[in-house]
Amino acid sequence: MPDSPLDAHVATPQDLKERIAAERRGTPFLVYRDANDLQVIVELAPGGEQLTIGRRPTNDVVLDWDSEISRVHAALERMGDDWTVVDDGLSHNGTYLNGARVTSRQRLKDGDVLTVGEVALAFRAPGGESMSRPTVTAMGPHVGELLTPAQRRVLVALCRPFKDSTYATPATNQQIADELVVSVDAVKSTLRALFEVFGVDALPQNQKRASLALQALRTGVITRRDL
Repeated sequence: MPDSPLDAHVATPQDLKERIAAERRGTPFLVYRDANDLQVIVELAPGGEQLTIGRRPTNDVVLDWDSEISRVHAALERMGDDWTVVDDGLSHNGTYLNGARVTSRQRLKDGDVLTVGEVALAFRAPGGESMSRPTVTAMGPHVGELLTPAQRRVLVALCRPFKDSTYATPATNQQIADELVVSVDAVKSTLRALFEVFGVDALPQNQKRASLALQALRTGVITRRDL
């Protein structure tokens, strides 16, 4: 089964920024990677009722580089407030939901992965779901799972002073570099990527660090146990 397009090792900082922007809009969407391994986001319009997937150019999601995918392979259909996946014998090779072949209409949940041919499409429903499990905030664990180990270490070190007080000041670049035994330039480079991922890169320079730390703690990406 191909990797989920939500996996950390396939996402660039720009991918994360685009995905967070889509999550903030609150509309369900699909994420997949095209023939050039570039991220594609397809929003499921509030007024839409059906979306088709296949090799034929008239499909809503055209995956014409994979010969294992049928001309019209599968469809997503709205049922009330939910989206479902349907493959009523449309495809030769089947449609798979989280590794299991789709044999009837199945409701999609946030984070589900559809596989058609060798292409994985992740379903995201950030604006609220009708299922029983709680909705994950747009900048909650999803972002935490996508951080690289180096980014996470720098973020934890940045937040370290908040272990004992919510009114602390984030660690300086030098303090982070000393703790992690890396160069200050490496810390600066990693922080620039984190500013972009968390959407604080447009803030004034003197506000970015504190905003980043507070965002990470407020959304649970970093918890006090990490500190």
